[in-house]
Amino acid sequence: WKAQYKYIEDIDDGRGYTAGIIGFCSGTGDMLKVVERYAAARPGNPLARFLPALRAVRGSDAHDGLGRPFTEAWAEAAADPAFRSAQDAERDRSYFDPAVARAETDGLGALGQFIYYDAYVMHGYGDTDGTVGFRTIRHEAIAATAPPARGGDEAAYLNAFLDARVAAIRKEPSHSDTSRIETAQRVFVREGRFGLETPLRWRVYGDRYRIDAR
Repeated sequence: WKAQYKYIEDIDDGRGYTAGIIGFCSGTGDMLKVVERYAAARPGNPLARFLPALRAVRGSDAHDGLGRPFTEAWAEAAADPAFRSAQDAERDRSYFDPAVARAETDGLGALGQFIYYDAYVMHGYGDTDGTVGFRTIRHEAIAATAPPARGGDEAAYLNAFLDARVAAIRKEPSHSDTSRIETAQRVFVREGRFGLETPLRWRVYGDRYRIDAR
């Protein structure tokens, strides 16, 4: 996954450029936050000149003021540890830390924390035009069954959360493949691996993976 610091392309999902280790987007604003962090740590870096354009395209899928010069500068910046650190920090602040904190509050173990984190990354926290965010997915799950912190069964709650997430994914043509749910996360729930106990075996997008205990 560390090879993805330099990744950048427009995947035609209405969010502009998608880039970096978790898919920061020019349209949603988290890409802007990464570049602002990088500029603070490394003033005058090759991406800093694109800050006005990133601010201008936030909320749209436009490439105005970006284009090939920007994508090339992004890929080149990935060789700089300061840029990789900026991506790591924004990933943790906007996605990993809040997902884990929310999961712990709901009484979930490592599997639930992973499931929440994956949902945060793909959907964002709040709803936007035409998309359903983590907040709504969680509310729909809680409406169906209580989380462990409220006396509910962990497997039943996680399945309700995944059901709500599958419905959200199917509303987005660019994210119509639900294998990350049905042949990965749902498998771990069915097997009762709430602490992500190894061995873990799953499939995503047609590829098979496994993690064995050491």
